[in-house]
Amino acid sequence: MEKISIYHTNDIHSHLMNWPRTAKFLRDVRSFHENQKEEVLIFDIGDACDRVHPLTEATNGQAIIRLLNDAHYDAVTIGNNEGIGSTKYQLNQLYNDADFKIILSNLTDKDTNALPNWAVPIKIYKTSSGSKLGIFACTIPLTVSYDPLGWNVEDPFKTIERILEQYQGIVDNWILLSHLGIDYDRKIAEKFPELNVIIGAHTHHLLPEGEYVNSSLLAGAGKFGEYIGQINIEIENQKIVKASAEVIDIEKAIKPVKDENILVHQYTQLGHELLQEQKIADIPDTLEADWKQCTNFVNIGLDALCNYAETDAAILNSGLFLQPIIEGSVTNDDLHRALPHPMRVLKYTVTGKQLKELIYSMETQRARLEPLPIKGLGFRGKIFGKICYKGIQVTENQEIKFNGKSIREEADYTIASVDHYLFVPFFPIIGEKSDYQVLFPHFLRVVIGNYLQKQYPIK
Repeated sequence: MEKISIYHTNDIHSHLMNWPRTAKFLRDVRSFHENQKEEVLIFDIGDACDRVHPLTEATNGQAIIRLLNDAHYDAVTIGNNEGIGSTKYQLNQLYNDADFKIILSNLTDKDTNALPNWAVPIKIYKTSSGSKLGIFACTIPLTVSYDPLGWNVEDPFKTIERILEQYQGIVDNWILLSHLGIDYDRKIAEKFPELNVIIGAHTHHLLPEGEYVNSSLLAGAGKFGEYIGQINIEIENQKIVKASAEVIDIEKAIKPVKDENILVHQYTQLGHELLQEQKIADIPDTLEADWKQCTNFVNIGLDALCNYAETDAAILNSGLFLQPIIEGSVTNDDLHRALPHPMRVLKYTVTGKQLKELIYSMETQRARLEPLPIKGLGFRGKIFGKICYKGIQVTENQEIKFNGKSIREEADYTIASVDHYLFVPFFPIIGEKSDYQVLFPHFLRVVIGNYLQKQYPIK
């Protein structure tokens, strides 16, 4: 009987509060098992990077990869934060310093139709007993985002079918690193009983004892580096005969390392310092932030959206603007603090009739939305705030106008907003009835930063 221990993390999202002890723990367990002549594998299942952290933003994620090196992972896969939180160039550079394999089976470069050169589609580990363990990985197929960035992302069911067929008779046991979400994982387990273990991510699910679906063990270690997953496998006659899962509560079970708080503070401080070195504009007046008002900062944002999307109208909510930018020199640190959201510009076209429906819907919900707490879906603030328009007017008698003119119901009107409006449930007309396009590659803060750079160049 051969035993293999697998440790896994997922969806850390650059939450580094527990990282020093996590890295030490993973190094220590590797040493422990290796000293006992036992097999051990360590994986991360994606979304280790999140540009909400200043160190991630300042280094385009490369500093996070160097931190992952400290944990001595065998391999990682990418999540959507790595995949679509980066431009194609940034993703191609992200793993330059990685000391581990990057396994990714369902993403190819649109220019070459080949896997990027920083990834492998599968890694086969041969255990001491001679069993061949096939590890492959799928990331969530967000085609609408990957496609304009220059990537083809394949349906994971097609990928899995192809890999299993290609390596039939070669691989004895299968483990899928899945940045797909728990619903995908369950459906995959139903369809592909050959998969012994599916280690999950993306939906931040925590499975304290795992979950069996069909003959597959599903595992998931929550989010934000709060847990480490552990899977224990027993192999007999080169086949997995038993697999069990548990999770380790990092704060409760693992002691902090010396000066941990200082280290974690230094990660953040270094990120801010690097961003402060990146000067982009010199503004004559302070840009105010107040979720109760459509401030001059929001108005600059609306102007920037119209300029970038080439539209005459734009809509933003004031709660996106988290803090003011003081007059004088503007740095990328200022913009990152004020606009930490991983949001892109959304350009959409509706008929005049649909535009009226949309604006009436916004006006009807205005009082409810303004103080409403919002969490997730790309939003890194607290309150939705005031709905603010450029190019759209609502008169005292509730007539809606577009650039001062009455709206013709059969005509088409194009507006710029943020892709967040596709995901929140408040404005379904945008997702269901408009002809929309998410503009790549820039995040909202970069769009506004580039606009400031043009309007107020450094003196």
